[in-house]
Amino acid sequence: MSECKVMRKLAKPIDDVGEVFLACISGFRNHNLKSRLSSVKIDIVSAAVDFELAASSNTLHTLIPQNDINGIVTKQEMLDVYTNGMVSNSLGRKIYDKLLAGPVHGRCPLCGQGRVKTLDHHLPKSLYPALAVVPANLIPSCSDCNKAKLDAKPISAEYETIHPYFDDIESDLWLHARVIEESPTGIQFFVKIPENWNNVKSKRVKHHFKTFKLSSLYTSLAADEISGIRYYLTQLFSKTGYQGVKEHLSEEAISREKVYLNSWQTAMYKALTDSYWYCSGGFK
Repeated sequence: MSECKVMRKLAKPIDDVGEVFLACISGFRNHNLKSRLSSVKIDIVSAAVDFELAASSNTLHTLIPQNDINGIVTKQEMLDVYTNGMVSNSLGRKIYDKLLAGPVHGRCPLCGQGRVKTLDHHLPKSLYPALAVVPANLIPSCSDCNKAKLDAKPISAEYETIHPYFDDIESDLWLHARVIEESPTGIQFFVKIPENWNNVKSKRVKHHFKTFKLSSLYTSLAADEISGIRYYLTQLFSKTGYQGVKEHLSEEAISREKVYLNSWQTAMYKALTDSYWYCSGGFK
């Protein structure tokens, strides 16, 4: 199984917002609609600037939802720009596909596990139509994560989910696990806040973890992993006993930690290593 990174940092798209917008409306044939859309390009660019500033300062919750674009273009028309101009139109689709290809190995940066299949609007396009095709607002994601957040609007700084383009939480250890010492063995995952994190960052990570139901996702994945190593550990235990099993699990934890500090595999193998019950034969 490949190492799965949780809430992975992505390079922010550098596409020119105005050019992206024009590419998305290039295939529209209704002259009146295309003319009105072209006239609000400056509003789209302005909205993108405001979004990036807010995302960088953790103030996205202060952005005010819109019903239209400057009274010229309706919300529905902007939704159509995304659906018909970016997803379906050939020029817009090139940008869409480039954004989809951003994550390493095609893994969803929001959960670290699912395969990227769609783009998630970090701020929902139904509330912020001017951001419908702004690359910085479009995060490659798996279908489950895209559905989990729905059209939620952050109500405060603490309730903003982690944004892979603007937030970096990879250098501090925050994902932990504990062993449920019963048969079959279970693993419970949780967030343990590093001492150097401020209150807002701490609550955001916990909110992200809850929003995307990462604890239950990783518990399910861990169950499969534990089942897969049971035979090997049984054989190892018969030859080397508790110490041999513990050392093997410790090496597995270190190996995964070298790849990524906060993968669910790292947390799981650390928890198994620390469980006397498990290393003494609880895996049987």
